[in-house]
Amino acid sequence: MQSGVTLLREILSAAAGEAGMSVWWLGQHGFVIRQGSVLLWLDPFLTPMESRRVPPLLSPEDIPSGSIIFGSHDHADHIDRPAWRCIADRGTDVTFVVPEIHRESILADTGLHEERLIGLDDMVQKRVGAVLVTGIAAAHEFLERDRATGMHPFLGFVVETGGVVFYHSGDTCIYDGLQAKLRKWRYDAVFLPINGRDARRLRSGCIGNMTYQEAADLAGSLGASVTVPGHFDMFEGNREDPELFADYMAVKYPARRVVVPDYGRRIDI
Repeated sequence: MQSGVTLLREILSAAAGEAGMSVWWLGQHGFVIRQGSVLLWLDPFLTPMESRRVPPLLSPEDIPSGSIIFGSHDHADHIDRPAWRCIADRGTDVTFVVPEIHRESILADTGLHEERLIGLDDMVQKRVGAVLVTGIAAAHEFLERDRATGMHPFLGFVVETGGVVFYHSGDTCIYDGLQAKLRKWRYDAVFLPINGRDARRLRSGCIGNMTYQEAADLAGSLGASVTVPGHFDMFEGNREDPELFADYMAVKYPARRVVVPDYGRRIDI
């Protein structure tokens, strides 16, 4: 695992204007993506916690101006409010993308400027500079909708930029209609959770995601060029072995490339 200084230097020095994209895993379901001059942070979990198995690789102070940060849902390891408050306090030129239903509470809690916080919902599409983002409803154990507004508290994101298309699912299980929505695009990469779910975890309040077998079938059905598993490492009692996912993909979908990420290691797609 690289030091934070070395990792940040590598991210910032990745050559702009190249085809494809470079990816760095931050742990949990957090990724940094560089595509040309575009720098995207997907569910970055940057706040130290005693319960973390792996400390943050980077700090909020490392987020440079011009970045776009995505928060798929309002759990601390996905929308990291203490880190976002720190970024707001610095006055950095950073844009945030979140489920619309959480937008007002995030504004009140973090001090972000209203124009810097973009809200999405299921199949709602917005452009942020050179990036086109579509919200995809996620079923974090359950496919929930707010009764008053009909909005979804859990999202994934389809991101299109510089000729590259990828899907970051957020935390989700497969539900009826998900594949039909996602088949509207052809993917260079998909980022999927594999930690699964069970009665013990749900009883304790730990809501679940796809199993590694379900994630493999979703990746296979979408035909992505590369699949990167995530959300398998950070907290005891909510982990999975990513090699089981890779092995299953190799047997069932041998034509599909899988990259099991390592902390801070660059992946070129």
